[in-house]
Amino acid sequence: MPDDLAALGPFFAVGSHMPGETPVPPWRPVRELTAPSPTLRGRIDAVRAALAARGGLTVDDIEPRVAASAGHLGLVARLTAPALGAAVLRRPVDLRPGGLWWQDRSGGPVPLSVPTAPEAGVSQEEGDQLLFGELLAPLTAAVARLVPVSDRVLWGNVASAVNAAAAQAARQRPDLAPDAWQAARRLFAGPWLRGEPCPPGPAFRRASCCLYYRLAPGNPSAVCGDCVLAGRRRFR
Repeated sequence: MPDDLAALGPFFAVGSHMPGETPVPPWRPVRELTAPSPTLRGRIDAVRAALAARGGLTVDDIEPRVAASAGHLGLVARLTAPALGAAVLRRPVDLRPGGLWWQDRSGGPVPLSVPTAPEAGVSQEEGDQLLFGELLAPLTAAVARLVPVSDRVLWGNVASAVNAAAAQAARQRPDLAPDAWQAARRLFAGPWLRGEPCPPGPAFRRASCCLYYRLAPGNPSAVCGDCVLAGRRRFR
């Protein structure tokens, strides 16, 4: 299963460990990310510092909400892709937070490890509830508690992550494209994302902005391809 997921792209790739095992550092429990913990705060601060360094700016030049949104988008994308990939491949993966481990690395998708023997008999609806109810929603709420950033922005990040995962799976495995987009549509139909007016697909455009453009206001290259601001001539 890990090899099948990894073939879809780096955000899908997972390591594995025995159920109930406590991996040694640098592995950390994913539950640290589903609460407003010092670890999550440190992750946001690290993203802020990285954005400053990348742009030749000082940390104070980077708005905390921009760093929070960027950090949140990276984490929700990392958690969403394996779940969508597993659904498309019809291979179970155990995403219960208590058994997930991650490594707090900068640059690229963070390493993620899942138990080797997922519990059988979990329906697709239950899997979606697990992904959103126990991972994405708590993580989103935790980020919002740590840094004042709009729920609309954060849930737009989740929508963007779902669409991007489906798009990547479709690119890597064209034979799975119909299943990938069907999985994305199912997730968009759930209570968390049904407010997004644009359905998932190659032309998807989210209803909010991830705030990345704030790093270079007025520069069109700082606007993501699925952003609500894409195509506008002027923005701030």
